[in-house]
Amino acid sequence: MDAANPSNGDEESIITPLLAPQRLLVNSSSQVALVGANICPIESLDYEIFDNDFFMQDWRSREDFQIFQYLVIKWLSCFLIGLIMGLVGFFNNLAVENIAGKKFVVTSNMMLEGRYWMAFLVFSVSNLLLTLFASVITALICPLAAGSGIPEVKAYLNGVDAPGILSPRTLLVKIIGSIAIVSSSMVVGKAGPMVHTGACVASLVGQGCFKVFGLTWRWLYHLKKDRDRRDLVTCGAAAGIAAAFRAPVGGVLFAFEEMASWWRSALLWRAFFTTAIVAVVLRSLIDVCLNGLCGLFGKGGLIIFDTYSDFPSYHLKDLPPVLALAFIGGILGSFYNFLLTKVLRVYNLIHEKGIVYKVLLACSVSIFTSCLLFGLPWFASCQPCPSSAREICPTIGRSGNFKKFQCSSGHYNDLASLIFNTNDDAIKNLFSKGTDSEFQFSSMLTFFVTCFSLSVLSYGTVAPVGLFVPVIVTGASYGRFVGMVVGPYTNLSHGFFAILGAASFLGGSMRTTVSLCVIMLELTNNLLLLPLVMLVLLISKTVADAFNCNIYNQIMKAKGFPYLEGHVEPYMRQLTVASVLTSPLQLFRGIEKVRNVVNVLKWTSHHGFPIIDEPPFSEFPVLYGLILRAHLIVLLKKKAFLSVPTLGLERQDALKLLSADDFAVMGSGDVDRIEDIQLTDEEMEMFIDLHPFANTSPCTVLETMSLAKAFAIFRETGLRHMLVMPKVPGRSPVVGILTRHDFMPDYILSLHPLLEKSRWKRLRIKFHLKKKFF
Repeated sequence: MDAANPSNGDEESIITPLLAPQRLLVNSSSQVALVGANICPIESLDYEIFDNDFFMQDWRSREDFQIFQYLVIKWLSCFLIGLIMGLVGFFNNLAVENIAGKKFVVTSNMMLEGRYWMAFLVFSVSNLLLTLFASVITALICPLAAGSGIPEVKAYLNGVDAPGILSPRTLLVKIIGSIAIVSSSMVVGKAGPMVHTGACVASLVGQGCFKVFGLTWRWLYHLKKDRDRRDLVTCGAAAGIAAAFRAPVGGVLFAFEEMASWWRSALLWRAFFTTAIVAVVLRSLIDVCLNGLCGLFGKGGLIIFDTYSDFPSYHLKDLPPVLALAFIGGILGSFYNFLLTKVLRVYNLIHEKGIVYKVLLACSVSIFTSCLLFGLPWFASCQPCPSSAREICPTIGRSGNFKKFQCSSGHYNDLASLIFNTNDDAIKNLFSKGTDSEFQFSSMLTFFVTCFSLSVLSYGTVAPVGLFVPVIVTGASYGRFVGMVVGPYTNLSHGFFAILGAASFLGGSMRTTVSLCVIMLELTNNLLLLPLVMLVLLISKTVADAFNCNIYNQIMKAKGFPYLEGHVEPYMRQLTVASVLTSPLQLFRGIEKVRNVVNVLKWTSHHGFPIIDEPPFSEFPVLYGLILRAHLIVLLKKKAFLSVPTLGLERQDALKLLSADDFAVMGSGDVDRIEDIQLTDEEMEMFIDLHPFANTSPCTVLETMSLAKAFAIFRETGLRHMLVMPKVPGRSPVVGILTRHDFMPDYILSLHPLLEKSRWKRLRIKFHLKKKFF
């Protein structure tokens, strides 16, 4: 746990995973925890600026040129992140388009020859092998890479550190597994995994991959601080969205609106620079592919859906169906979130039985998906090719609006054009203009139900799967169906309704507005859609918020991440800081015996310890500062000891054993353990001067302060520890420490169960009011 407060338990234990009520005092660390992965402890990150004499003296000793180098390396890091993510995004799409495209070409050729059973066998077996490969490498090599990764990155940027979520192994499995599972025709997306990939790349850049280029200057340890790495991970998350959709501005806004808990103008500039590099790299590489050097890439679904570039004319009479679409889309989006969390609960029960069951479940979903995708088009009637078709009808080969499937010459299967395709191609077909007469009611309804169901069933599988693209596909089919229903009464085309439907579903599920609006505009390459897209997003989000929260927050809550929300719970205003403190602290003196330090570190899991000066170093007990567990371990490891507890010349000799580099944070979860420190009996009787290494300006509050006010200060300043001072001076200058654990609703309500009753009463009143309103 982060604070030296024994009774609070481990900070990582504040929220128990939904399906493991017997596992108290632990948290899951990844998306796979919802589907059976082992749970592991979670720590908080040190986003606060740590003021102590040692670090300040080291910074004052730096020259202007060294400070300039520090600023340059930040921008160089952003450039490398953008460059790497541009390459990853391009080759990810290149691999998916060629693997999936080759599969569809072979299957289509067999269909043309009348070898239907062999075509089904090739289609289903190839999908099964791709799913098996993705699930096996995820389950065996890195279970942390399963899921979209957005909840993990969002929690990390909030200050939650789950070991391994940004490791090189996670990055490797995320890239390879995402390519395989997206190519397997499962209704999953690549945007979420790309965000996680960008965060991993950014974290590795900040940890010292610069050594490859020989950049090993002494001041590089600054980029290994949690605060600097947080900024890089934010830029990496923005680059992930930019690489997935070629939406640089949307990527920046998504990182700002959905991912980051703290934002400032300097970070905005660096994030924008990073996504701009991604856009330039992608554009350059795509231009190369226009010459036919990339196989099937570029002939099917590109990264951008440039499908609706004409002027959409609409009038006041067109607003009622758009408003209805947005209202129903919000309800469907919230229902989608509800079903997804329930399915994840069921999957967790299956995956707890072992790796074999995880892989078998993924394979079962793959087989079921293949049967639906190949079988449903047989129930759709063949349509004659329209005389005004802008492309060859029927389509032979990779992609297009007029899939022949089992139809005779001169006819096409409209359902196969949507369902027997990649997600990118399906979206292009749905968004395309001038296609109002190409799809049937029954086909569109079937496609909507299929996408809705398969995306819910596919997300919980043990593979790097995302939700962004499936939600777009599902929403686009819903919008197109609405457009077909109200078509005689509106001037808007079915393709326009598909775009609005995708926006409504995104707003109902993801609950972001500004970033999704810009992403949709960048996807469709049409700024004229802005007014109606804004309106749809606002209405769908408002309606969906009446039922539940966004899908990523629900997943974080289910996994037990101690995520600090941006708002204060009303009942916190009824409590004081002292009401959540439950036991005495573990304190250290300014000069402490080595044996005492070792024993405390071995027998507790605290990560922060107040330092108290007592006579003869002060007239009365006074708080000197706060020291971290990691810093104490460094002092023990370097054996910066004193033979006598004095502040003489021996102290200067001990300080010479240390440098600022020794205290650099090397990586997420990569820290030394007290069990690895070997000390002799003579050394155990020596002393450590903790004064130079203590944060002399920790955040302190009075015990009578409102818990709501303390929460606002804690979150807005990105604290890990908050010291509580007594109202009336007593024997101890500190009465407790607050960590994010103490602000978690489940913990607070466990201490004050009467608040739970009043909370449920307010929720019931709120529910009845909403029910009456709607």
